[in-house]
Amino acid sequence: MSHIRIGMIGTGGISHLHGRQLQELPEVEIVALCDTSEANRAKFAVQFDLPDVLHFTDYAQMLEEAELDAVVICSPHTLHFRQATDALQMGLHVLIEKPMTCSSAEAEQLIKTAEQSGKVMQVSYQRHFQPEFLYIREAIASGEIGKLTSVTASLYQEWKQGTTGLWRQVPSLSGGGMLMDSGSHIVDMLLWTTGLTPLEVKPNLHMQGAPVEIDSFTSIRFAEGAVAGLNIVGYAPCWHETYVFCGEKGGIFYDNGSITIRRLGQKPIVPELPKQTTNQDKSFIDAILGRHEVKVPGTFALKVVKLTEMIYCAAGYEPLLHEKVEGESAR
Repeated sequence: MSHIRIGMIGTGGISHLHGRQLQELPEVEIVALCDTSEANRAKFAVQFDLPDVLHFTDYAQMLEEAELDAVVICSPHTLHFRQATDALQMGLHVLIEKPMTCSSAEAEQLIKTAEQSGKVMQVSYQRHFQPEFLYIREAIASGEIGKLTSVTASLYQEWKQGTTGLWRQVPSLSGGGMLMDSGSHIVDMLLWTTGLTPLEVKPNLHMQGAPVEIDSFTSIRFAEGAVAGLNIVGYAPCWHETYVFCGEKGGIFYDNGSITIRRLGQKPIVPELPKQTTNQDKSFIDAILGRHEVKVPGTFALKVVKLTEMIYCAAGYEPLLHEKVEGESAR
């Protein structure tokens, strides 16, 4: 396969990043758009100069009628499981926006479906390709700061203000609040950079008057001995993302893209970062073409789903019942 025909399921916000990155690849052609919003589809088609692209309001109709090799799923979270399942069963490769699914039961079933289909399924966690996080992961793995003793991972965002009245605050579509949405990226990095295995969580959630949780503060104990604080704050004035990784020989401090290494009694070190060579879309296409393995497989994304689920369950917070992977709740 040297030419890959893509269908977009969901053409709102994040789909435009995918559109830009996909159009940078000579092997790719976006041939079909699906969204219940005609305005969203029109905006996407105009922005990426796609006058002849096919338009659909029903993704199942697009899967049946359009000639596709792969789909990129940018729809509300609770729709991911059914849409990805149907696409894989139609013999298509699938790139899914985060979170992969809203429950571990759905995630495990989707992984099985992908394995049975023999198609590529990748989850769109873009930090896996960013130099700062590639450096942090390698530094921890190589023992740069010694055995990890603690991690603090925090995200502050004007999430409540920006999502009021939108699907992200509708539990039947979002599957949760800030933790399930933007917070999924922070959970991803906490687990991917460290390789730690969560054993126990103690969360505090605050709704801030919204239909879904806005702020969450969670202490985590890991099997490897380290502890962590995961702070996801959706009622903030701006975006601010920080991590502190403390180990027996030093610490890594990340603050909105800037990294310093600190060791006891020594001056801070600003490390040289690797060059970015790919992104979530290019790596997806390269995996389809057999150039390398899937960079963010469902088996890893399942870990993110499980920790998110652990936090919600420990807090007694279940905006939806996801135990079943069949039926209306999965659609």
